[in-house]
Amino acid sequence: MCEIYGFSGNRKKELRRDLREFYAHSDKHPNGWGLALFDEEKTELLKEEYRADRSTVLRERLNAPVLAQNALAHIRLATIGNVEPDNCHPFTATDNSGRTWTLIHNGTVFEAEKLHPYIFLQKGETDSERILLYLVDCVNAAIKRMGRPLTAAERFAVLDEIVRDSSPKNKLNILIYDGETLYAHTNFRDSLYYRRDQYGVTFSTQPLAEGIWNHVPFTTLLGYQNGARVFTGTEHHHEYFFDPSAYKPLYMAYSGL
Repeated sequence: MCEIYGFSGNRKKELRRDLREFYAHSDKHPNGWGLALFDEEKTELLKEEYRADRSTVLRERLNAPVLAQNALAHIRLATIGNVEPDNCHPFTATDNSGRTWTLIHNGTVFEAEKLHPYIFLQKGETDSERILLYLVDCVNAAIKRMGRPLTAAERFAVLDEIVRDSSPKNKLNILIYDGETLYAHTNFRDSLYYRRDQYGVTFSTQPLAEGIWNHVPFTTLLGYQNGARVFTGTEHHHEYFFDPSAYKPLYMAYSGL
């Protein structure tokens, strides 16, 4: 599958130590990497379809300071979609209010008819990109109903409903950033952890060497701003259980068999 990493801070933090350890896991996730860094001045987005620990671009970036108040990182083990740039995370999309959404995903969507139309709209081939396009369409529908941009609480409510409806039979380990709130969700046991320190909160598929790590609250969407949890969704109890046989129909469909 993949691994994901995220940070929500109350101020900028130097992230190189974490990121170097995180990207060192790419020997088991060799099919691409991505990095998104956010602060008040700018957003920086880098991604390639190459193995992270062999990337000249990433090596050069991590040789310079990596200061950010919010960040997302991803390493990919391809399941659905070729090894190419358009299938690398993070994925980004902008809603009708001008807000940019950035998503990384560790998982697979096996059953989601609502995502099927986006096969013809997406740039790449992954179910992860389709999740983001569907999410933004739901946000746009809510904006249209309200006749104005959504508040942070209203955006969280839209995502909470999407996660509750989409979690049955699907693995949804996701981190999403909308420019204000970092959203986190896991429904696969022991596959997403968090660490708190003076700077805020860090998420990682695997605990990293530094700090004390705990399991992210299970089957519940969480929202963080400036390193603090500000929203807690409805616990939906839709735990994902790994079933290798469930992948066969996806591989056959993707290969055209």
